[in-house]
Amino acid sequence: MEIIVCVKQVPDTTEVKIDPATNTLIRQGVPSIVNPFDRNAVEEALKLKDKHGGRVTVISMGPPQAKEALKECLAMGADEAILMSDRAFGGADTLATSRTLAAGIKKLGRYDVILCGKQAIDGDTAQVGPEIAEHLDIAQLTYVSKLEITDGIVRVEREHEEGYEVIETNLPVLVSVVKSINEPRYPSIKGTMKANRKEIPVWAAADVEVDLEKIGLKGSPTQVRRIFTPKQRVQGEIIQEDTPRAAVDRLLTKLNQAKII
Repeated sequence: MEIIVCVKQVPDTTEVKIDPATNTLIRQGVPSIVNPFDRNAVEEALKLKDKHGGRVTVISMGPPQAKEALKECLAMGADEAILMSDRAFGGADTLATSRTLAAGIKKLGRYDVILCGKQAIDGDTAQVGPEIAEHLDIAQLTYVSKLEITDGIVRVEREHEEGYEVIETNLPVLVSVVKSINEPRYPSIKGTMKANRKEIPVWAAADVEVDLEKIGLKGSPTQVRRIFTPKQRVQGEIIQEDTPRAAVDRLLTKLNQAKII
């Protein structure tokens, strides 16, 4: 089974800061991590490989330092890694990003399953995975919390607000996963040493079949004009009374006055 996993290196959200003058993210000195949902996708790919055999290839679009994210995936057990990195890819929105990744996947050739995290924690759009499926003209299953493949039939449980849906389709397929699908393994020492020795190919725009007018900033119909930190909410009132009963009575009075109850 040929399995491809799309991963993204993102800023550690606990460390994100915004430049008040430019309203842009401050990335200098900010640690980067593998997008958490993508780690679940890698883990699910490795589980499929353990069960069905085959090969796991991880692919990412990003700056040269994104190699570190790919090395972590290799250390977890992925077989190959590809980095798509070129100034022409810069400034891409989700549509341009998905076009670039789809072009990279086409260059890789045959695939049975493409796995993605449900969304990246820095953008939270959940758009890239489904868009890749559209570019490749294959089935897509999103928000997947359970995945099984038997005799070429893919059966998943798909999470939503009121429960889950059971859906079946045929290979090839793109699947985006949620965190509850598994618990990602930690890279082993042996795997880390092997990953550090492995050469990661870097593909530029000239290495794939892609229209330069439809990638990067040029190919992005949406653009970020401004990033800002929302005003901090006013802290709630702490109710203190001599007895718990008195505190409850006062709370109920305030809720009634606010027409909450």
